[in-house]
Amino acid sequence: MELNVRERTEALEYEMLEADAAKSREAVRSFPMQEDSFRTKFQRDRDRILHSKSFRRLKHKTQVYITAGDHYRTRMTHSLEVSQISRTIARGLRLNEDLVEAIALGHDVGHTPFGHVGEEALNKITGHFRHNEQSLRVVKYLERDGQGLNLTTATEDGIAHHSGDVKPFTLEGRIVHTADRIAYLCHDFDDSLRAGQLRVEDLPGRVQERLGTTTSQMITSMVSDMIMTSQKYGGVTMSAEVESVMNEFRSFMFERVYHSEALAHERRQARFVVQQLYEYYIEHFDCLPDSFRAREENWGQQQVVVDYIAGLTDSYAVHLFMQIFVPPVGVMVPDVHR
Repeated sequence: MELNVRERTEALEYEMLEADAAKSREAVRSFPMQEDSFRTKFQRDRDRILHSKSFRRLKHKTQVYITAGDHYRTRMTHSLEVSQISRTIARGLRLNEDLVEAIALGHDVGHTPFGHVGEEALNKITGHFRHNEQSLRVVKYLERDGQGLNLTTATEDGIAHHSGDVKPFTLEGRIVHTADRIAYLCHDFDDSLRAGQLRVEDLPGRVQERLGTTTSQMITSMVSDMIMTSQKYGGVTMSAEVESVMNEFRSFMFERVYHSEALAHERRQARFVVQQLYEYYIEHFDCLPDSFRAREENWGQQQVVVDYIAGLTDSYAVHLFMQIFVPPVGVMVPDVHR
C-alpha cells in the first residue's frame, strides 16, 4: 500500500533524525483527531498556532520599547526570530524542526500588553501570574472560543517550560528554552542601540571578546557553541564558558535596559494602565464582552478578568483606558476648586 505524504515524512524522521529526537508519529493529543494526509502532528500544531488570534495579536504587543517605531521588535517578530534560531540549532543536532517551530511560535501567546511590565503588574495584583503558564492556558483552554487548539503534549510542554526552572521533556523544547534567551538578548541589545540607550562600547569586555558586537556575531557565537557542545557531550547544552558570558550579558541587559531609569516612566505608565483596567473589570464584570462573561462558571470572575487583560494588545489596552477613565475632548469638566 502506497504511503501518503504525511506517512512518508513520518518514516523519514526515523531515518534522518537522532534516536532521541521527538517523532511526530509518536506524538499524542488530549483529544484524538483524524490524521491529515499531508501534515504531521507537529506541523499541524505549528499551523494551528500560526493561524490563531492570540498569535496575530503579538504584532501589537511590546517586546521592550513601548513607544517604539516601525523597526523595533514586537512579540511577534521576537517569536519569529526564536523560531529561526531554534530551527538552526535543531537542524544542526538532527532534531525535529517542526516541533521546535511550533513551540517557538506559541511560546509567548499568553504574554500581556506592555511586555514583562504587564506580567509583573498582574503578578503583583493577583499574587501569581507567569506568561509561560498563561501561554499554555491560551492554547489549551482559551483559543477557538474556549475549545483550545488541542496541541500535542510535546508542544504544550515546550510552551509551558520555555522559561522557568523546569526543563521541557523533549530536547526540542530545551532548544527553544535557550533560543528564546539568545534571541531576546541579542535583539533587545540591537533595539537599544537604535534607541540610543546603549553604545557598542558599553558591552562588557568578555561579551565583546567572546560573542562579538553585532547581532549576527552574537547569535552565531552562541548557536554554534550550542551545536558543537551538544554534539560532543549529548543533550542540548552550551559550553560552560559561553553560558557564563551569556549570563553576564543578561545581567548587563537587566541593569542597563530592562530595569533602567530611562524606561522607568514608561514602565510606570504601563503598570498603571494594567492595574486600573484590572480593578475596573473586577468591579464592573458585566462590562466585559459576552464571550468572556460566559466563562465565569468555569473559571471564576478573577481568572476571566486576568485572561481578558492578558490578551489585550498595547494599543487596545490604552484605548480601553482612555474610553473608561478619560473624558472625551470637548466635554466641559467642572472646576471643583471654585
